[in-house]
Amino acid sequence: MLKGIFGKIWKKLPPLARLKIIRLSQHKFTASAAAIITNESGQLLLLDHFWRPGSGWGLAGGFLEYGEQPERAILRELLEETGLELKNVKLLRTRVVRRHIEFLFRAEATGTAEVKSREIRQARWFAPDELPEKMSVVQKSLIEKVLNEEV
Repeated sequence: MLKGIFGKIWKKLPPLARLKIIRLSQHKFTASAAAIITNESGQLLLLDHFWRPGSGWGLAGGFLEYGEQPERAILRELLEETGLELKNVKLLRTRVVRRHIEFLFRAEATGTAEVKSREIRQARWFAPDELPEKMSVVQKSLIEKVLNEEV
């Protein structure tokens, strides 16, 4: 009986009020885009981030801005952080980790990566078998799976 009453009230609410109620009742998420980027020699681009725990080395990427699509975010982040433009961008997977949504891409770039952001210490191309020793084991494993086409 209560369900029927609430249903009638819900239908009479203006659409904007319904939207606000729905958004208030939902948990908020953060979202980021990252990419496994290779060059014409098969090397991988890694960035040494100031804010990343551990060694700092990891995949290029960053948080999505309000209303930004994931592919646009990875293109923007790379240009802002390294000056590189990506091509052949392909979405590999999307996953949720607690209250965070990650979009993982594979892409290609050419040229020299320059540090253009205060968030980045270094930007370097690495051979797949010469990744930084203290880099995240999770990211190393992910890179290996992607290069072996397991993802």
